[in-house]
Amino acid sequence: MSVLKDKSYGFALEIVRLSQYLVADKKEYVLSKQLLRSGTAVGALIREAEFAQSKKDFIHKMSIALKEANETLYWLDLLKDTSYLVEDKYQSLHSVCKELVAMLVSSIKTSKKSIS
Repeated sequence: MSVLKDKSYGFALEIVRLSQYLVADKKEYVLSKQLLRSGTAVGALIREAEFAQSKKDFIHKMSIALKEANETLYWLDLLKDTSYLVEDKYQSLHSVCKELVAMLVSSIKTSKKSIS
């Protein structure tokens, strides 16, 4: 799980930096706040899942992290399509977020197999 934990933490750092840029340079407050909330929640939920009370609790927390990652993809798409986010920054963040989604899906599937 440490690869997922590390990748989600690095992603959260990039999201925080992007949010700071959007507020300071683009004077964009609403979308940046939504992105900041969902983008940082992914790593927080993964970290929380480390100490889940049960396998079902772990799956639940990881599933919420997956939902937050998917929501983050939405905000990234919206920021790109409204020209708040340049293509190369979008591609970089979108790629990492898609990797997180794939890793979360895999982790959830593996965990579900072990309880059925």
